[in-house]
Amino acid sequence: MTDPTADQMAQRLREVLQPQHLEVIDESGAHAGHAGANGTGAGTHFRVRISSPFFTGRTRVARHRLVYDALQDFIAQGVHAIAIEVV
Repeated sequence: MTDPTADQMAQRLREVLQPQHLEVIDESGAHAGHAGANGTGAGTHFRVRISSPFFTGRTRVARHRLVYDALQDFIAQGVHAIAIEVV
């Protein structure tokens, strides 16, 4: 199985949350040697900057839960950390 990519994660978020703004950045290289790093420098630590109409009227926790739920398959594949910035 290959490591998840930012493009794959962005595609899933577009399908599920129809964002108005979306950036998915693979920050794995900056986490080499940290918990959850896989030694390849890719596919384990991501930053997601997102705005979506699905977030309207929801708490911060609920917004983050929507993102985590959309990316659950990637977490199961080895994504260790997702930093979420709702913009």
